[in-house]
Amino acid sequence: MKKIVFRKLATDCIKFFLLTSFTISTIIWVLQAVNFLDFIVEDGHGFLVYFNYTVLSFPKILSRTYPFAIFLSITYILLKYENNNELIIFWNFGINKIKFINFFIKFSFVFVLINLVLNSIILPTSQDKARSFIRTSDLDFFESILKPKKFIDIIQGLTIYFDTKDKNGELKKLFLKNNSGINSFQVTYAQTGRIELRDNRKVLVLYNGKSIKSNDGQISVLNFEKTDYNIAALNSKTTTTQKTQENSTKELLECFFILQEIKTKEKNINNSYEFNNCRISNLENIYESLYGRIVKPFYNTLLIMIALLIILKSKDDHTFTSYKLKIYIFGFLFIIFLEMSSKFIGINLLYNFFISILPIFLFSFLYVYFITKLKFKN
Repeated sequence: MKKIVFRKLATDCIKFFLLTSFTISTIIWVLQAVNFLDFIVEDGHGFLVYFNYTVLSFPKILSRTYPFAIFLSITYILLKYENNNELIIFWNFGINKIKFINFFIKFSFVFVLINLVLNSIILPTSQDKARSFIRTSDLDFFESILKPKKFIDIIQGLTIYFDTKDKNGELKKLFLKNNSGINSFQVTYAQTGRIELRDNRKVLVLYNGKSIKSNDGQISVLNFEKTDYNIAALNSKTTTTQKTQENSTKELLECFFILQEIKTKEKNINNSYEFNNCRISNLENIYESLYGRIVKPFYNTLLIMIALLIILKSKDDHTFTSYKLKIYIFGFLFIIFLEMSSKFIGINLLYNFFISILPIFLFSFLYVYFITKLKFKN
């Protein structure tokens, strides 16, 4: 009978957690999707890039809302059981509150395991995949970023200006400056221009103009009646380099051990090993990413223990309402601390180790607090 009661309690918690987590994450995801429209409106990427990037951003939002959903779900279910006098069933079946707490501690590792998989595997993979769509995309909606009488400089290494655009899509009085080269630049003037599609690639065709090119101080001038400007070779200024949080956990762990061996010997802190982000100058970001993926999920047990403070008082107690409010405030403050804890990670390995084992100290403190309060009550 005890197993049936515990199974029902666990099922209710999981169901409400899934509902809460996906509801909150979906609302934030929809709002975030509106901001991602800038990829089309301002950066000139296509709808397919926008769609893929938006879909793959969902695991990141889910990871951020995960602790809040756990705390809210457990507190809601426990309060529901308390208000419906269902917790009395546990006490009547000879389940003392310490056993009840021990069950939830064991149960919390289900959430810890899910969070570990989400943070360590799913999240970095989805972020890298999302960024890869931007890295490999061209400017599908190049025309959408062109506005008359404005200097358009969102394309990497290129500034474009034109006076007017007629109903046939022809641009009048164009100015283009390409400074993507090292110690070189090119300025092009044209009376007219239009965008044409040739062999599935876009070409800006310029008419009646002049091109001035500077290369290491050497100036050359070219007059033309017609010339092609290859748009397919252009990229937007959207960040395309791989970030540390996009590297796999396996890569970061391997990098961690490599850098520990050579950091006292390596003089150039910008030298890369294994992959671009594996360098001593980036060591703090590597520590922070590993902390978020491996250590943070264990704070879920502490959030559940904070929610369990509810069972220390009965709803018949005249201070129960204010007691509930204190638990909610404490829980939300702890979630804020959890999000901020990554900022405490630094370059000092010993200091980082202390921050990483902090959940163990907090768990021990809370568990002793429960035992002390329950013994005192008895």
